[in-house]
Amino acid sequence: MIALKLKNTKNFMTQLLLSDTFDNFLFIEGEVVTFNTFTIDGFIQKDFYEDSPEGDYASWKQLRELCFSMIKGKRTPLSFRFVFSLSPENTARLIEQKSLDFQVSDVQGLYLNIRFDGAGLQCITGTSLKTFSMDKSLEREWDAMVPRFFDQKGLAFDLAE
Repeated sequence: MIALKLKNTKNFMTQLLLSDTFDNFLFIEGEVVTFNTFTIDGFIQKDFYEDSPEGDYASWKQLRELCFSMIKGKRTPLSFRFVFSLSPENTARLIEQKSLDFQVSDVQGLYLNIRFDGAGLQCITGTSLKTFSMDKSLEREWDAMVPRFFDQKGLAFDLAE
């Protein structure tokens, strides 16, 4: 687990809400606090659809505009938090590229927790496995991948203490 403190909130928010930078992440849950507290569960209600979609969670792409509509305006939100997860396809790609001794089915999630507290913005990584393992190689690779991803997207950060 690592914590990244974002240096440029405006740039990060533009990429989060107005571009496809995070669209391939799954949206696990979120909360936006403005004049009310809005809580969003990313779990897909498959009974809603005639043709049931694959997977259990919506992508950020599917919820980005809704979240943007809650956040935009003249006043900054009091706070918000979003929990993203790397998609199973991208998790498999990471495991394969790094030759890790894991199966995608062993991984509950590789998480990115985005938190704004009214003053600053932080991103915290997390790793959850479905089984117990002393092997921390997947966690280390995920913790190394996120800063590379942010650098690649021009998202300036400091490692938080």
